[in-house]
Amino acid sequence: MANNKLAIIGGSGLYDVEEFKNRELFHLKTPWGNPSDQILKTDFNGKEIYFLPRHGRGHFINPSNINFRANIDALKQLGVTDIVSVSAVGSLKEELAPGKFVIVDQFIDRTFARKKTFFEDEIVAHVSMAHPTSQGLMNACEEAIKKEKIDYQRGGTYVVMEGPQFSTLAESNLYRSWNADVIGMTNMPEAKLAREAEIRYASISMVTDYDCWHPDHENVDVQQVIKILLSNAAKAKNMIKNVIDIFENYVDPKDPTNNCLDVAIITAPEKRTQKTIDKLKTVAGRVLNK
Repeated sequence: MANNKLAIIGGSGLYDVEEFKNRELFHLKTPWGNPSDQILKTDFNGKEIYFLPRHGRGHFINPSNINFRANIDALKQLGVTDIVSVSAVGSLKEELAPGKFVIVDQFIDRTFARKKTFFEDEIVAHVSMAHPTSQGLMNACEEAIKKEKIDYQRGGTYVVMEGPQFSTLAESNLYRSWNADVIGMTNMPEAKLAREAEIRYASISMVTDYDCWHPDHENVDVQQVIKILLSNAAKAKNMIKNVIDIFENYVDPKDPTNNCLDVAIITAPEKRTQKTIDKLKTVAGRVLNK
């Protein structure tokens, strides 16, 4: 159990918590470039925890320009085994009102301008994404949310759009016809890359507005979104403290993420160059260096 390390990826306000002590910032380099920002390591109740602001401190990185590969590689370098993603989303269902939290368990990836795999050169791997989030980690998140008496839904499909513009009305209605629950711009390819790096992943989506299908929300604006985010900030911080306290109790040694690369790499060993093996050493060294 002692080897499990949790990282939170989300807005920079999430780690602005008095009780987080012994703060240390890491500026890591990866074969994929630089992560979004320095990664904060801190302590809470004797547990080591990492925070990565997805858009950089001050929110200066457009969703399409986030270096997701560098973010995941850097966390893996630090020994992270579990990631809880916290993100703002629009609602595609009447019952998912602003302020509600959704524990996402499925994604529809509509992004098209992003690098989505570590396995792009010479070494090909196909990981299963049938169940993209980890059951044990979702259970920990659910307990953490319940403890704060936050209104939430367990399970839901998140449509990941390219952005940075919000949807057209026709797109919004299309996603509703698919029975999707929420829409956002950040969880893909993050979840795919976490799986390739054998890091367990869970996604907490905070509903900030109804997407434009809703007659009262035809013109979604950033000020509205920020207002709801700020009102949710205290709840989100307390939820995170709860998750840090309990997540290790929910680690599943049989989680398929733990060793998914054992059956994913299809490239014959003689075709794998040392250069590519070295590039992949952080995310796939466990299987490539056998």
